[in-house]
Amino acid sequence: MAEAQSPLLIKRYASRRLYNTETSDYVTLEDIAGFIRKGREVQIVDLKSGDDLTRQYLLQIIAEHESKGENVLPLAVLTDLVRSYATQTQSVVPQFLAQSFEMLRDSQSKMLDNMTAPMAGVPAFEAMRAQQQAFLKAMTGGWSGTSGPAPEAPDPADDDKQEIAEIKRQLAELQARLAREG
Repeated sequence: MAEAQSPLLIKRYASRRLYNTETSDYVTLEDIAGFIRKGREVQIVDLKSGDDLTRQYLLQIIAEHESKGENVLPLAVLTDLVRSYATQTQSVVPQFLAQSFEMLRDSQSKMLDNMTAPMAGVPAFEAMRAQQQAFLKAMTGGWSGTSGPAPEAPDPADDDKQEIAEIKRQLAELQARLAREG
């Protein structure tokens, strides 16, 4: 089991600039979203007051993606969230949402396991598995298959090149087999 990393500490200066304490450089909201997509937990704190601003910035990232047309949250869900702030259900909503996302991650993991287990002996299994994982990642917006941090993904361009090379190799193998049998 992979060792859990501590959250990446981002400090917000009075100028509202965000500073990555690990790499000693300034980052944007999109950079922070990228860290999260790769499975890294982040913590954003105000340098002067020490206040935890993580929730505020995560909501801002979500709002920016939603405003760009990357609609993940249906309008009905957003409406219900707003309503929950004014009702007694407010105390139930966070727990419900957390459990729902945990179930989604578990289901995704089980679905991957169920798709890959019977196929292990099939030629070109690894190429198909990589395609399935890429598809699921695209469909779920990059959520990891587990509740812990996801392993750092290799460059997608490298994966594409490897997949093409593997497909070419398999095609050449099939052509050779057909030539021998034909």
